[in-house]
Amino acid sequence: MSLNTHDVKRIAHLARIAISEEEAEATLVKLSGILGMIEEMQAVDTSGIVPMSHSQDVTQRLREDAVTESNQRELLQSIAPAVENGLYLVPQVIE
Repeated sequence: MSLNTHDVKRIAHLARIAISEEEAEATLVKLSGILGMIEEMQAVDTSGIVPMSHSQDVTQRLREDAVTESNQRELLQSIAPAVENGLYLVPQVIE
């Protein structure tokens, strides 16, 4: 895929980035290099490769799902300005 400076300026406009002509030229060179590298990577035959979710074969240590604190809802809601049926009441924002 080839890009030109018009494409770079359009991308910058869509991203709401102000870019000069010199910056557009420099960005064009960098983006062309990135796209070239992607094309090289897509040319590699990966049909025999199993997809993996992580680069290292590690497992995460899990802890027991146990309650560590007591229920303090009444205490915390006692200092709230408005509570109803165990829920915090807040001013309406959207009409």
